[in-house]
Amino acid sequence: MAETPDFEQMWRDLAPVGRSASSGGYFRQPWASAETELRSWFAEACAARGLTVETDGIGNQVAWWSPDAASDAPGVLTGSHLDSVLDGGAYDGPLGVVSALAAVDRLRDRGFEPSRPLGIGVFVEEEGSRFGRACLGSRLVAGATTWDAARELRDRDGVFLADAVEAAGLDPSAGLLSLDRVGTFVELHVEQGRDLVDRDVAVGLASEIWPHGRWRFDFAGQANHAGSTRMEDRRDPMLTYAMTALAANKQARLAGQRATFGRIAVEPNGTNAVPSLVTAWLDARASSDDALAELVAAIERQADDRAGRDGTSLTVTAESVSGSVAFDPDLATRLAGLGDWPVIPTQAGHDAGILSDAGVPTAMVFVRNPTGVSHSPDEHAETADCLAGVEALADVLAELAGA
Repeated sequence: MAETPDFEQMWRDLAPVGRSASSGGYFRQPWASAETELRSWFAEACAARGLTVETDGIGNQVAWWSPDAASDAPGVLTGSHLDSVLDGGAYDGPLGVVSALAAVDRLRDRGFEPSRPLGIGVFVEEEGSRFGRACLGSRLVAGATTWDAARELRDRDGVFLADAVEAAGLDPSAGLLSLDRVGTFVELHVEQGRDLVDRDVAVGLASEIWPHGRWRFDFAGQANHAGSTRMEDRRDPMLTYAMTALAANKQARLAGQRATFGRIAVEPNGTNAVPSLVTAWLDARASSDDALAELVAAIERQADDRAGRDGTSLTVTAESVSGSVAFDPDLATRLAGLGDWPVIPTQAGHDAGILSDAGVPTAMVFVRNPTGVSHSPDEHAETADCLAGVEALADVLAELAGA
């Protein structure tokens, strides 16, 4: 078999795909050209390693390493995702996929052969950046949502999910990947925070994922002339939204939680018109399910009160809510002992959380992010830390697939 590219070469190969020339960020939306190119790259990288890739009807991929000596026991799956948020960083998702391929290379360099199947997987639409449902690919595979429900989702241009999938050359009727072969899942990910920086360590493991969700706030008012309408005669939903955004920030700070309005849509969206409708999406996260419910309820109460005083109206719709995820503590303790790695919580959602909820024993390996910045072109990880992550992942996979 020809020599396969190492971690650094694979990283260089991926660097230009979907990258914005102006911001340096990435636009790798699912079922669009850049993400399709990355899925092809993954298939070729697996083929170069003698792994055969299975692609399901919506683009989820998995490739298994199953030597003759491997048993029929449920296998160990690793991997992550290749899509990005809008104008995102390079590491969120792809680091886990490239590191998984490099970890397999390291295991082979060591002469290791798994005693059970070892797979590398890629889930589609993890970010929810196109169709608004985070971890959609893994949710479908895990049965947390159905294709009949998902197919009706629309992107910002009004394209149905079903049409986007078919336009990408995929056939949803071919079915989805099965978790029947998966006995354990391990996802490597760049840390989206500063815990490892503060601890001055390159690698850590996850203990839990904070509960989080997305809520759509529709603020309805009355369109009117921006010049001739007296200020006291206006029913301006933008004011209600603005006060709600400030309230969300204050409530989250007071509670030690997280709340962000990061996306809005305005109708009619004219410079010289009072808006008739402002739609804003709230991302909220908290340390417990109860704390999350209390945070969102507090924001909604203040928004509703403001709407009543502004002569506008408010409708709140929960679009997706994920409860708290506690990763298998025995598994985390066992793996942390391999490298004396800290076990830390994360406020970011991951496919690992979906598989954990589906009953798959799951662990996560984090790689230090020196700035703590993520979902941004400024997201970064040092090469030395990435290589430490590869070694750590190889050690974890050897522990799990060699048992």
